[in-house]
Amino acid sequence: MSLNQEPIHIAPELLRCLSPQDASLLVTGRRLQLPGPMVWHEWGHQALEQGASSLVLLHGGSGSWTHWIRNVAPLVAEGFHVLAVDLPGFGDSALPDLGVDVDALIEPLHAAWIKLHTSERVSLIGFSFGGMTAALWLAAYPQDASNLILVGSPGLGIQSPHRVPLKGWRHLATQDLQTEAHRHNLLALMLHDECKLDQLAMTVHRLNVTRDRMPRRRLSGTPIVANALPHISCPVHVIYGEWDALYQGRMPEVETLFKNITPHLASWQLVSGSGHWVQFEAAEAFQLALKKTL
Repeated sequence: MSLNQEPIHIAPELLRCLSPQDASLLVTGRRLQLPGPMVWHEWGHQALEQGASSLVLLHGGSGSWTHWIRNVAPLVAEGFHVLAVDLPGFGDSALPDLGVDVDALIEPLHAAWIKLHTSERVSLIGFSFGGMTAALWLAAYPQDASNLILVGSPGLGIQSPHRVPLKGWRHLATQDLQTEAHRHNLLALMLHDECKLDQLAMTVHRLNVTRDRMPRRRLSGTPIVANALPHISCPVHVIYGEWDALYQGRMPEVETLFKNITPHLASWQLVSGSGHWVQFEAAEAFQLALKKTL
């Protein structure tokens, strides 16, 4: 690869929240810097020599690769080659050159993938805003992956009447007030069960939102993904948490939409008892659902 590679850097406060086994595996990863600059994180590259499939993980809005922090180690342990992206405008990646919403990400991601593509079996796995990104990416460049998994994707043109408004936090004077706002926002949007709001969730969220440079995203409220789905030629798998706040009370309509307009819909799964951030809140159940798609 003609790109800069260096040891991965993971914030110590994140590592302290993980089991020793998961922390030890995550720190073996590599940090890949591509034009942009854009940062990707890689684990299991040695598995490519044995013909492993590549999984490209795309995080949600106001996030980074750490939206997948509970999922990387199990996937690597199962023998996958894992690439987790900091999307342009988030985490350690710079803003895209043109635009400040999901449609501005497709060309830089495709350009990065041309440099990185090392496996014939590639799945794009997109969570929330990352699901929108993955859908638009494969509608534009179907050759870039052979499988698409959408996790909690917005962009369907369906709105829940039960959404709890999020609270602003940047203007708050003290860290305690900011922490309370973060807690409110995690429970309003990301997590269903308050018991799952642990120190790891708080730390991931706090570190991510301070690096969000694309705060004025609006396309998630449009049918941009619904419009892309008929143009995606690979198998499409869909996973939502049962209580996803984006579609509370409207999940049957979401299921019907996918089944009506997705020519290559391969599976539809709800993970019971979980909310929007399903891969974190119900990591083991999500892992089982994900295995059915790969």
